[in-house]
Amino acid sequence: QVQLVESGGGLVQPGGSLKLACAVSGSAISSYDMHWYRQTPGQQRELVAGSTKGRTTNYADSVKGRFTISRDNAKNTVYLQMNSLKPEDTAVYYCNANRRVLSSTLNYWGQGTQVTVSS
Repeated sequence: QVQLVESGGGLVQPGGSLKLACAVSGSAISSYDMHWYRQTPGQQRELVAGSTKGRTTNYADSVKGRFTISRDNAKNTVYLQMNSLKPEDTAVYYCNANRRVLSSTLNYWGQGTQVTVSS
């Protein structure tokens, strides 16, 4: 059973920083593409950042230059460093692990962590 547990969310002032962590158990993240998504009430979940097995990264335009995704395969943990936070970054942030196996796709989600950017 693959489990993802996010941590590190909280309340921060505009311009501040937070670092989210996603600890994975049950399988090695080195076999997965890892992503961070976020969702606000009434909106669809949107991709914030991704890190492929080959360590290629990609970011939503809205967070480029401010957020950094990284992975520590030894700790089986993925991180999202968020700097220069804005009120519009307020959302529940979810960790996702994704892997293709033959013709199927394995897709796992964490429970989410709330990030609130407010003065």
